[in-house]
Amino acid sequence: MATALAPIPILDTRPETESIWPELTAAVEDVFRSGQFIMGPNVTGFEREVAEYLGVKHAVGVNSGTDALILGVHALGLKPGDEVITTPFTFFATTECVSHFHATPVFVDIDPATFNFRVEDIEAAITPRTKGIIPVHLFGHAVDMDPLMELARSRGLWVLEDVAQAFGADYKGRKTGSIGHAGAFSFFPTKNLGAFGDGGLFVTEDDEAADLVRMLRVHGAKKKYNNEMVGVNSRLDALQAAILRCKLPHIDEWNAGRREAARRYGSLLGGVPGLTLPSEAAYAHHVYHQYTVRIGGGRRDAVQAKLAEAGVGTMVYYEKPLHKLPVYREMKVSMPASEQMAAEVLSLPVWPKIGEDTQARVAEALRAALG
Repeated sequence: MATALAPIPILDTRPETESIWPELTAAVEDVFRSGQFIMGPNVTGFEREVAEYLGVKHAVGVNSGTDALILGVHALGLKPGDEVITTPFTFFATTECVSHFHATPVFVDIDPATFNFRVEDIEAAITPRTKGIIPVHLFGHAVDMDPLMELARSRGLWVLEDVAQAFGADYKGRKTGSIGHAGAFSFFPTKNLGAFGDGGLFVTEDDEAADLVRMLRVHGAKKKYNNEMVGVNSRLDALQAAILRCKLPHIDEWNAGRREAARRYGSLLGGVPGLTLPSEAAYAHHVYHQYTVRIGGGRRDAVQAKLAEAGVGTMVYYEKPLHKLPVYREMKVSMPASEQMAAEVLSLPVWPKIGEDTQARVAEALRAALG
């Protein structure tokens, strides 16, 4: 009797964890023995090391990527009634941070080749109430930042990069997150640089913005019991910082593994009828947080179901663009490319140490499902 093959998950973090297991266990034990669980040397050490890696002046650890966005727009001066331009094809946190301040997200449609918003369409969306732009480096592919920054400078707008899915990605040799006025990162466990729980990071060259986020994350105080403003409790956990310090030196190797996995998928799936593979612009160094293909003709959901029957895990990011969510139902805007992508995208299994045989199984199952 043939042995049944194990199901293939969309993501398997165990190989990279096992590869640095001695470092991780030592770091965790050190935290336990230290008794320093909130802030402390692991947090400041990680902030220093990650700032050096990204090439930024300030890195401020916070509780989550969502908090990095919320505290980020606060530090950049977002006020009720303001407008912020961004993409509708992203996770809700990208605009949730805007709506928290009773400001309005304004959407610009995406380029299907990169899944990022079309920079050339942004100027037409600017109004007297526009204060900033939030580019999202979706799935690990950088937005075209040079023309975006040129436009922002000419119109007096701030730019907060949403880098939740693109840690380590490059734009013309510069790290994503280091190009705008500020950057917001997530260390959710599934990210390219993932913690073992929630975690986030705000980065900037702006001394005032960095100091403000440092205050906001500890209830609006520079000194304990001397609160100067209303803030929140949003500190990067010392245990997560210790884990991230172990992982950070390996991130380029792991991202290279993701790129190699993408190359193999390209060889295995190139030219398959009805399938559009992800692309990489000349200015970008893609880190493939997701390997996302497109399946047209209204067949995506049926193909996903067949892959599930074959034991291949997949995910749809995102089944509804943001302007179609109930919370924004009053907008009544049309974003044709985003709506089309929401009906076609399917993310395949990818992680740094995914095996060639595993990818071959995925490709075979996908070819069969496409018929």
